[in-house]
Amino acid sequence: MTDETQTQPTDENHLIAERRAKLAALRGQGIAFPNDFRRGDFANDLQGDYADAEKWTGEALEASGRRVAIAGRLLAKRVMGKAAFATVQDMSGRIQLFLQSTALGGTYDAFKGWDIGDIVAAEGSLMRTKTGELSVKVESLRLLVKSLRPLPDKFHGLADVEQRYRQRYVDLIVTPDAREVFIARSRIVAGIRRWLDARRFLEVETPMMHYIAGGAAARPFTTHHNALDLDLFLRVAPELYLKRLTVGGLERVYEINRNFRNEGVSTRHNPEFTMLELYEAYASYIEVMDLTEGMIRDVAVEAMGKTVFEWDGHSIDLAPAFRRWKLEEAVRELNPEISVADCRDRAALAAHCARLGVHVKPGYGWGKLLLEIFEKTVEGGLVQPTFITHYPVEVSPLARESDSEPGITDRFELFIGGKELANGFSELNDPEDQAARFRAQVEAKEGGDDEAMHYDADYIRALEVGLPPTGGLGVGIDRLVMLLTGSSSIRDVLLFPYMRPEHAAG
Repeated sequence: MTDETQTQPTDENHLIAERRAKLAALRGQGIAFPNDFRRGDFANDLQGDYADAEKWTGEALEASGRRVAIAGRLLAKRVMGKAAFATVQDMSGRIQLFLQSTALGGTYDAFKGWDIGDIVAAEGSLMRTKTGELSVKVESLRLLVKSLRPLPDKFHGLADVEQRYRQRYVDLIVTPDAREVFIARSRIVAGIRRWLDARRFLEVETPMMHYIAGGAAARPFTTHHNALDLDLFLRVAPELYLKRLTVGGLERVYEINRNFRNEGVSTRHNPEFTMLELYEAYASYIEVMDLTEGMIRDVAVEAMGKTVFEWDGHSIDLAPAFRRWKLEEAVRELNPEISVADCRDRAALAAHCARLGVHVKPGYGWGKLLLEIFEKTVEGGLVQPTFITHYPVEVSPLARESDSEPGITDRFELFIGGKELANGFSELNDPEDQAARFRAQVEAKEGGDDEAMHYDADYIRALEVGLPPTGGLGVGIDRLVMLLTGSSSIRDVLLFPYMRPEHAAG
């Protein structure tokens, strides 16, 4: 009896050579990669339909005459003389095959030489083994694809984390938890779409190559259009285009968009990432906070079936109302030595920054210094869902200034698990105010701030046509998926995260 699951530790080049020899033999027999098999069933559907072992006994299955046609990757085989068991995995899950030499003849002998990783097709009837496992009693078996590279040992999988990210196609085969994360990601994104569509939001698409890098304070990637001899930027955010649409009368719009920012790589950051961005006319940041909280909670329940999640050692509950806390109040509560007066005094805040070890640039005003202190002393402790509100104008170039608090905007950011998940505000729709802020951003850029925005004259023209009072929102999809799947690194929720190129292909 042989029990073959994954490859045994040995020289991989030798195994590949053996498999190439088998492929050469298949080529000699005719078509080596046939494409005429049509699947009729999925493994997990069968497991679900016939899960009741008391109802679907072996006798009941035989009497039903249920015939199936499945295909998938061979993950395990156990040959016992004239009978064998095998495990096949398709996109839905796994199912066992029962094979007999009397039923398969020469194909059974060929099967004994097939390898783990090969893609096979099987037809037959359903049965239940003595141990109660649902299986396919195979009457017809075919090799559809000869796998030339061995899979990792099942007991170790892809132990090298970097290899998991580089060879995601292997990771998805041998790591069930990885498959579940990406299936969950798809459910989460689909749930967001359903939630917004049900509230009259319209999904749109906006350009990914911009003449002017705008919509966020970030360093862009640059590219070049050869035919027009024109430098372009990969978008850092779709914000200014989406608000143009709101000007045009599409009063509730959203885009689940890819953004590109030429910044560092970490467990929280990838150079390209996915955001949900939306705009709702006749709404303020208050209504957008309500929307954000309701959407995240409802999507969590729909996609994951729960509201309590374990993330980076914390138990996070999305069911209670999210806390709403002014930025200045949060800073003063965590830093009692900072007075109310200090919060508007640049010199005083600069002294507090020096004491706290916060780096300060000469161009920073009191608003930027206050934010720096918040990020240093408050942000990491915001474990349960918390909206931080009332950000300074200086760090919010596209947000509407408060009617009652000069220098402060109607803006919020949502923090969960010490990480920012969302940013929203009442949109600045005064074209003259926006033009002045753009000019200030240009001055900051000329002063050495690589993340400051350009002046976008066409966007000012759109505001001059008239943007209704509008609330806007951006949600980091990757970080939301990290929360809902309990993933510690953004690389665990990106199918193909950014990696440095390998020096040589394996």
